[in-house]
Amino acid sequence: MSKVAIVTGANQGLGLALVRSLCQTWGDQGVVYLTARHQQRGEAAVQQLQTEELSPQFHLLDVTDEESVTSLAEFLKQEHGGVDLVISNAAARISPTIPPAQQVVQFIDTNNHGTHRVINAFMPLLNDGARFLIVASSFGSLRHLPKALHPKFTGSQLTLEAVEATMDEYAQLVEAGQAGQAGWPEWINIPSKIGQVAAMRVMARMMKDETERRDILINAVCPGLVDTAASRPWFADMSAAQTPDQAAVDVVWLATLPAGTKAPYGELTQHRQIIPFGG
Repeated sequence: MSKVAIVTGANQGLGLALVRSLCQTWGDQGVVYLTARHQQRGEAAVQQLQTEELSPQFHLLDVTDEESVTSLAEFLKQEHGGVDLVISNAAARISPTIPPAQQVVQFIDTNNHGTHRVINAFMPLLNDGARFLIVASSFGSLRHLPKALHPKFTGSQLTLEAVEATMDEYAQLVEAGQAGQAGWPEWINIPSKIGQVAAMRVMARMMKDETERRDILINAVCPGLVDTAASRPWFADMSAAQTPDQAAVDVVWLATLPAGTKAPYGELTQHRQIIPFGG
């Protein structure tokens, strides 16, 4: 039976490189869905890979739209019965030239609530031996956050709903110009990444008994600095940045760990090493 993978936010940058690498790795042994929120851009990306003699499939997906996420999940269930690999990579860009208060709501809705929508829709579809991966960042470690705020993202009773509420509360503080007074970092990417990793950890904890029995791995990954349109505005010197294809290597390694692999599980990794969530 062919494996089934979906990659969100995959029409350019790292997402496109991940689809390319998965198609090369699986060959005719799997179906890789390149998803994007713009039909024309997504189809153009598929056509680009077809010129490289690769055969991804396209499906429309906007992670900010509950109906769009549900529609893809229903399609995959009907077409394939389940999925073997989910890489949640979709992310909104932020600009250093626009005030955070004008960007934070869309940013959190895409990167955090969008991640939660993907978790809720595709968690029930995971086949035995599946891998679920959230592309995050090393900024997703609590060492980037004041200790007084750590309890908002930790604890054995933490839920996705609680993480969501925290992220909404944070966005409201940014809009009101009060986030700094409450101890939050100035750069909105840091709380967002911590929220993504916290959501992954909640998912891993909730499914632990089932995942151990069914050989499922759930993790988050930092690809490192990647030369993309999203990262260039933030760094004056990109000479040390990886190309998307270079960055995809370690991500795909984590996403395709062989059957029977027990670790890492519920972890944030970078270049095949665990980054402790607690800092």
